[in-house]
Formats: sequence, C-alpha cells, structure tokens
Amino acid sequence: MTTVSIIMPAFNAEAHIETAIMSVCDQTFSDWELHVIDDHSKDRTAEIVKSFHDSRIFLHSKMTNKGVAHSRNYGLTIAKGRYIAFLDSDDIWKPEKLRFQLENMKKNNLSLCYSAYEVIDTSGEKITGFVKVPKKITYRKLLKNTIIGCLTVVIDTKKTGPIQMPLLEGAEDTATWLAILKQGHRAEGVLTSLAYYRKGNTSLSSNKLTMAKHIWTVYRREQQLSLLQSIWNMPFYFYNGFFKHIKTGGRLSSLTLTQKKVDMTFDKEQKL
Repeated sequence: MTTVSIIMPAFNAEAHIETAIMSVCDQTFSDWELHVIDDHSKDRTAEIVKSFHDSRIFLHSKMTNKGVAHSRNYGLTIAKGRYIAFLDSDDIWKPEKLRFQLENMKKNNLSLCYSAYEVIDTSGEKITGFVKVPKKITYRKLLKNTIIGCLTVVIDTKKTGPIQMPLLEGAEDTATWLAILKQGHRAEGVLTSLAYYRKGNTSLSSNKLTMAKHIWTVYRREQQLSLLQSIWNMPFYFYNGFFKHIKTGGRLSSLTLTQKKVDMTFDKEQKL
C-alpha cells in the first residue's frame, strides 16, 4: 500500500506544472503516488504530465471543467495512501517536506500537519514573503486566522477517516481543516518553511473581499455559527488576512472597504 497520496488539481497549468511535479519527484521520501486531475485544460498541461515516465504519477483528464474543489474530491476518492497531501500545479515543495512531516506526525500522534512556507513571485525567481505558522492550532484560533496553507497540509486518514471537501467557490480547504479540528483531532505546525507558494496578484482588491465572502459562507453554512459568532470572528479574519497579504509581498490598491460599501453581513446573508 502506498504511504502518501498527493492530489494536484490542474487547469491550463502549462507554465508551472512541470516545476511542481519535479518538486514531488525530488522528495527524499519516495513512497508516494501523485494524482494530477486535469480540469479540462486547453493547453499543454496533459502533454507535460505524460512526459514524466514515472509509474507513481497518474493523469486523470476530465471532460468538463468543474473547479478545484471537484478536482480535489475526485483525487480523494481514488487515493490509495494512508496520508493525503495537496499541491497545486503552480506551487513547489522542498525536497524534505514529506519526510519531515511524516516523521513529525508519527512522533507526536498527529492527525494533521502543516508548515510555514515562502511566497514567490510569478516567475519563481524572487521570494516576496514568509508565512509563519503557530506550533499548535485550535478550532477557535483557525476561525479567526486562516493561516494553514493547503500546499503544506498532510492528513492521516487512518485517524480522520475518509475526507471530502465541501463544494464551495472558495475556502473549501479551510472548511476542511476546521471540520477536522472540530472533531477533536490533533494538528501541529512545522515552523520551518517546507514549500513555496506562487503569488500572482499582489493587489489587495476585490478578490480578497470575495474570499472574505467565502469565509462567511464557511462560518454560516459549513460550521453553522450563529450570526453573532460570525460577526465576532470576521474582524479577526480581516485583520490577520490584511497583514498576511502585506508581509508576503502584497500591496494596497486604491480600493477601500468604504468605496465598496461592504456589508459585514454580506448582503444580508445573500437574502437567504
């Protein structure tokens, strides 16, 4: 049985997917399988994946585009490993990532392990920031600070049971970590950077506010927090997200919350 199953969703990823896959092949821990789920790409994504003549790498081509959550969930249904890890097609792992985290999980009896990571620009030539993580994280703390990077997560499904991500338009990974922590599972972070996250857009603009709406959906729909609990947690999310953006090389745009007239209840619960 394979030890680690790696899930990599991909869509029109020809620019960076070769580097991402190479970072998996370069792992010092070698008992893994990589499932690349091509979400109906129109470029050379599939061709590049096929160029890797490695029996541990599997390409799954979808006939229609359904989004990253669908792709990850498909990968989760076919994964054979006890441990699950995630890597997007434009991000990079350091060679010791899997070995270091697996050793840490076994030593400390963890269900979920995450790590610090560095942020690189689109070209991958410049490090623009460093995302620090806490050694330990709780359910309540994660509600206020979505600090766990999906590219750093390893999950022990022998402890958590099979996992599926909710089909949201964003923040489905955070919703998954929250669900695991809410069940009382132990999670710890590795303070050393074990990955590189490729950050394209450096502007604090409407897409950040869109992500905040997704977090609101996680609070209300997935975690079923009360309106008061959600309003209480939301300012912490904004605060932590703002400083994380700036510290990782982001910049302010001319957009302001007042200009957008953002309602903290996000359009009155979308009139639900």
